[in-house]
Amino acid sequence: MREEFRELVKKKNRIGANLALVYWDLETKTPKKSRAYLSELSGELSMQEYNLFTSEEFVNLVENLNKNKESLSDIEKKEIEISLKEIERMKKIPAAEYEEYSKLTSLNQGIWEEAKSKKDFSIIKEGLEKIFYFSKKFAEYRKTDEKNLYDVLLNDYEKGMDTEKLDKFFAELKKEIVPFLKKIQEKKKQLEEKTRLNVEVDEEKQMKFVKFLADYVGFDFDKGLIETSEHPFTLNLNKNDVRLTTNNKKQLPFSTVFSIIHEAGHGIYEQQTADELIDTLLGTGGTMGLHESQSRFMENLVGRNINFWKPLYKKAQNFYPFLADIKFEDFMREINTVQTGLIRVESDELTYSLHIMIRYEIEKMMFSENIAIDDLPKIWNEKVKEYLGIEPKNDSEGLMQDVHWYCGLVGYFPSYAIGNAYASQIYNTMKKDFDVEKALENGELKKITDWLGSKIHKYGKLKDTPEIIKEVTGEELNPKYYIEYLKEKYGKIYGV
Repeated sequence: MREEFRELVKKKNRIGANLALVYWDLETKTPKKSRAYLSELSGELSMQEYNLFTSEEFVNLVENLNKNKESLSDIEKKEIEISLKEIERMKKIPAAEYEEYSKLTSLNQGIWEEAKSKKDFSIIKEGLEKIFYFSKKFAEYRKTDEKNLYDVLLNDYEKGMDTEKLDKFFAELKKEIVPFLKKIQEKKKQLEEKTRLNVEVDEEKQMKFVKFLADYVGFDFDKGLIETSEHPFTLNLNKNDVRLTTNNKKQLPFSTVFSIIHEAGHGIYEQQTADELIDTLLGTGGTMGLHESQSRFMENLVGRNINFWKPLYKKAQNFYPFLADIKFEDFMREINTVQTGLIRVESDELTYSLHIMIRYEIEKMMFSENIAIDDLPKIWNEKVKEYLGIEPKNDSEGLMQDVHWYCGLVGYFPSYAIGNAYASQIYNTMKKDFDVEKALENGELKKITDWLGSKIHKYGKLKDTPEIIKEVTGEELNPKYYIEYLKEKYGKIYGV
């Protein structure tokens, strides 16, 4: 039975790898007129995966192995646990609806790109309406003990998470960050802050620099590569084939820089999962919150740290000559400036969580209120005005800026804020084990990635996120470290 189970798991992983390759093509290289064909192919592969996981052969194998789980290894026990949950989830969703949804999510990505480029929400409106329709319908099929439908989706991305916990989490952030931000905004009125980093840089030169940076922080190019896409993402076939993308923005070269450092954090996590997890159901990163903790850790706690740039600034000037006219101290201040903006992926650390709160509150509204899809742009713009004090000029810098909803990732956004909190909590613990600032100043990034590899990455999905966080930090999710980090950092920068 164990051998048969292994073979079916390998088969599932290979279907998943082919599905990932189709997705990779759709987002990077596919000709416009081929999108419909590849979307159909994606739907067919998703159905192969669905049929395998719900087949009588696989279900019987899993149930029989579960009856004799005392004879299984820890890896096999966890695979059986995951399989039982996935079987239960898939069996509740009718096959025809699952196939339609799979094709929709693939096709929507190309339509979203067109709508965003044309600043025309009407192009993708119907696709988004169908996404929320299916999200609610599937949640209804699957709902058991959850208090509401939205909790079903939250639990998919962050095990054990629900609106009750998230409401408390965001309330704590809101209570501390919003008044602190107002103090900084008042202080900023007294300062003359100039942006000198938004200089046009050729995409090819940008790509050379970000590849250098990805390698510098620990991304292994023998196991990975970098391409461009409309929205940056990380994709893995297994630990030996991990792919990153960035969106090279000519006028915003440091948006590209921090985008790739972020994605490298995801990629390093995937590359450092244990070899013994290859060809199992566990050979990828854990929950989205834990995954985001690794990318946000690398992007902000490392990438915006003064000690990270001390040994790198002259190298950066070789790639970007305009930096020669900018003093190092001014450069550091610029990459850590608090600037209320419309675009989440370009927001500073302090305002970032406000962007997540906007999305979280809208998702809750979509599940608890009778919101028409035509009302979404207005609701989005009102939320942005409430939290950030500014208004989008068009929907491309409003509710179409992120791809997540359009490709079906409803319930995902809170993971970014949870990831920020986890990252600060992990960093606080790491500092107790060695001098992290000295390691950064000496260019010893391997000390950091080795620590993360041994404490977090190697486990893949073998351990649940709450278990890993408790083992590593000695406590459960605690936003106080994130709040303290933000207040200390920006308090020093702005003298508040």
